[in-house]
Amino acid sequence: MPSPRCAVRLLTAALLCAAVLATPAHAAEEGWKVAPSGDGRPYFYLEGAAGTALEDKLSLTNSSSKPRTLELRAAHNTRTGAWIALAADEVKIPPRTRAEVPFTVTVPQSATPGDHPGAIVASGGGREAGVRVHLRVSGPTLAALTVEDITISEQTIHYAVVNRGNTALTPSLSVHADGLFGEVLRRKARTLPVKLLPGRRVELTEPWPDAPALDSVDVSLTATAPGAAPASSTASATFVPWTPVTITITTLLAGAAAMRFIRRGPASRTTETANPERHLAKAGAAT
Repeated sequence: MPSPRCAVRLLTAALLCAAVLATPAHAAEEGWKVAPSGDGRPYFYLEGAAGTALEDKLSLTNSSSKPRTLELRAAHNTRTGAWIALAADEVKIPPRTRAEVPFTVTVPQSATPGDHPGAIVASGGGREAGVRVHLRVSGPTLAALTVEDITISEQTIHYAVVNRGNTALTPSLSVHADGLFGEVLRRKARTLPVKLLPGRRVELTEPWPDAPALDSVDVSLTATAPGAAPASSTASATFVPWTPVTITITTLLAGAAAMRFIRRGPASRTTETANPERHLAKAGAAT
């Protein structure tokens, strides 16, 4: 006969096994998700000429054991959001069910060729999730960018990159600087952590921890992107260690003043001794 301690352990193990067997397999998958309809597309990609209507479907999956009500909307922080029309603004999804919602993107006649990004957002259960919509309007495309407003402060280079074309760009940046005695900085092109949409301007910084302490430099930034001509811009900066310079100037001025005082002292006494009549005149005037 098992001891009381063994009996408790056996009973506990039996209860745990029963709980595991009674737990549904989908318990770890509670929640919902939104995605493009079909075979695992990460986002929507639509292409058409101005004046056309493009159609696709949004997939909503409720993997929980409770019904879900999700609200849908097109993201209106981009112009493309106004072109998207959803078949429903609110969808009720039964437990462990997937629903598909058609939508239409109507491209205006006035739409310019190039990339027009957007998104569809679903919200429910206290959270939001979205799917990107990459729309390309057919026609001539232009990839162009500029580097602007370069300034140098202490150990940081500040600048802006602007997409001047009508296609989305992922730019790369190279940095070069020359001082009075030659090259002081050279960095090969590296991909920037931004995706520039048409017309977008992004302000960025480039750290320069080993900037010269005393020099006059010309800093050149060159931005490149696939299909776009390289864009360069240059700015000048002067590095001066102001604290040591201020101390040095103050010390020199103080030394000069002291030397002047020392030089003037004996001369004044000699002059007064060499002219006793002047002292007598002063004394008589005082009397």
